[in-house]
Amino acid sequence: MQRQRGQTDQGSRSAVTGGRQMDGFSETISRLLMDAKIDENDIFQRVSVELPGYFRPTKEWDIVVVVDGNLIAAVELKSQVGPSFGNNFNNRTEEALGTAMDIWTAYREGAFCTSPAPWLGYLLLLEDCPESRRPVAVREPHFPVFPEFRHASYSKRYELFCRKLVRERQYNSACFIIADRKRADSAQNYREPAKDLSATQFISQLLGHVKGTSGIK
Repeated sequence: MQRQRGQTDQGSRSAVTGGRQMDGFSETISRLLMDAKIDENDIFQRVSVELPGYFRPTKEWDIVVVVDGNLIAAVELKSQVGPSFGNNFNNRTEEALGTAMDIWTAYREGAFCTSPAPWLGYLLLLEDCPESRRPVAVREPHFPVFPEFRHASYSKRYELFCRKLVRERQYNSACFIIADRKRADSAQNYREPAKDLSATQFISQLLGHVKGTSGIK
């Protein structure tokens, strides 16, 4: 089998905000793709997920869909756990922007042969805790920051970031989810702060693109 299934973990902090929870998201997305009649062997997780870049040789994505030699979709799944929200926020933003620029430039330069423009998705899971909800001060020694960043928590910053990724067409769709480790055993253990960044719209757009591009009816 060309891809490996992830495993959803329950009942621990890592299950709600760490890597194993992201395996659960990856598995769910892959299952929905198969329900949409994408062949299982055209969906890649963990192995064979490298795609060529322009500024670097390759980049590993979390989910890659390749049908008949055409790159259909690539999805990036990220999580952020406290307490170091500040440094990690900067790292996440720079990483996501660099990844988008790299793959779109590679696409422009013909890295994916005759493939149509791929669908790029970005899903971020943030730990819901007092530190991520607390307003954060900004330094403005020379020029004012954009007003939406003033007194914005890291949760709000991430929401703004995901929304701007889509508005600036760096990614086709973004999903922003927050999860409280205290609710790890609850049936609904995460929240979606913004409707335009919900899992429903994210999956709907992905499946719509996949069906339209791969010729599935």
